[in-house]
Amino acid sequence: MLTLPNLLTLSRILAVPLLVLFLWWPDWQLGYALGFVLYCAAAITDYFDGMLARSQGTVSKLGQFLDPIADKIMVAAVILILTAKGGLTGPIVGDAHVIAGLIILMREIIVSGLREFLGGIQVSVPVSKLAKWKTTLQLIALGTLILAGVFHEIEPIRWAGLGALWVAAVLTCVTGYDYLRIGLRHMDT
Repeated sequence: MLTLPNLLTLSRILAVPLLVLFLWWPDWQLGYALGFVLYCAAAITDYFDGMLARSQGTVSKLGQFLDPIADKIMVAAVILILTAKGGLTGPIVGDAHVIAGLIILMREIIVSGLREFLGGIQVSVPVSKLAKWKTTLQLIALGTLILAGVFHEIEPIRWAGLGALWVAAVLTCVTGYDYLRIGLRHMDT
């Protein structure tokens, strides 16, 4: 149970409270810098835990359970803290960038519920390549927005992060629809 891949996944979950602490004060540039480093390290574990588990033949039920939860906890925590501290405000639409974060959170909740339902009827829905790209883009977008907190004076960093967040939100809708379409085939009418 406590294989290296599972420990990497657990470390991602355990890093979230410290990450939130670093991001709590938007004007604390050192905190955002530390948060950025911690966030990047945690995001990298998302790649390595799965790769190591497959290459070592140590894929476990615990890892399959915890990995998507770790991703969702980290993404949700960063979206919430950035929203609360004004990190999702930007040009043209101001606070409306929060909608991209809401879309991402809503999709994650819907897909989690759908997976739970399908698991109860013994139907497995594999993660698509597009969903992996969606997660990668979410991680990049949120990392860029954290980095924007380090460099307040360089607005294009924030704009890039917000733009990437909107693209991730669109991919989130597309992949969410794909999962929903598959799930609907297995529901009673």
